[in-house]
Amino acid sequence: MKFDIEKRENKNYEKYFSQDIQIARKFAKIMYREFGTFIRALVLFGSTVTNPKNPLKDIDILIILDDVRIKFTKDLVQTYRIITEKAISEVDPKRLHIQSMKFTSFWEYVRAGDPVAINILRHGVALIDTGFFDPMQILLEQGRVRPSAESIYTYFTMAPESLHRSKQHILSGVVDLYWAAIDSAHAALMTSGEIPPSPDHVADLLERTLIKTNQVHRKYADTMRKLYKIFKQITRREVAYISGKEYDKLKEETEEFVNEMRKYIEKKIKKWEINSSLYFFCCFSLANFSTSACRFCSAKAFLLFSSSKLPYLPT
Repeated sequence: MKFDIEKRENKNYEKYFSQDIQIARKFAKIMYREFGTFIRALVLFGSTVTNPKNPLKDIDILIILDDVRIKFTKDLVQTYRIITEKAISEVDPKRLHIQSMKFTSFWEYVRAGDPVAINILRHGVALIDTGFFDPMQILLEQGRVRPSAESIYTYFTMAPESLHRSKQHILSGVVDLYWAAIDSAHAALMTSGEIPPSPDHVADLLERTLIKTNQVHRKYADTMRKLYKIFKQITRREVAYISGKEYDKLKEETEEFVNEMRKYIEKKIKKWEINSSLYFFCCFSLANFSTSACRFCSAKAFLLFSSSKLPYLPT
């Protein structure tokens, strides 16, 4: 009795560029020749899914290694890394992105319904398979791979922790704003000839120097005091939460502060450059013409240059 046998095809092949599949196959052949069945599966997945806008994305490959029959030793792991890196360099070092995982770990992730493992099953193409990856794909397609209650609870409990970390990131961002203001203020004060003070005295020194001489606006001392106060409150754990709106306001004020310090520094340095040119003209005049007075500068500058000490550029 004769009848047709229809073979099942992996439709995921349609999601990848043929060039990417060829590169992945070439890499798979080298790896299988070196390691044989130590590789339980080699799977093409991820960012190589067809994207007409960017056909040259990384080629993501997951290598699942047999830790059931073979014991992982330090020498084995080191040898595996060396051979894998050599294979990558021979095939396509710019685009190949290889990840490795133990067989028991992958099995546990799938059993628990881990989203990453599920997506690899959903979109992956096994270029090497010792008989477990393709069946798991079929089970997923049939809806028979489901997360356990334990895995659901485990993933949900990660959410509050992530929320907490997001709040901490905002606090860390405010601390970074504070240091941006401190660093720029120190630079401006050093430009004016002052020795950088401790952070708690920066605002006061700004007032006595740059603000008193009308070189920067008084509001920037207030900005510095505000940032210093918030910084101390955060480090003392007196402030545990700052909203995104508050952070945006502080960021805007800090950026304005830093830009103002930059303008002052650039203006000062430009003046130095002009005085530096004046200095060389004066030295040239005194050395070559031996005149009793400098023809290129004011009397104040001449007195400086005629001193026996090394002249300091006038400010």
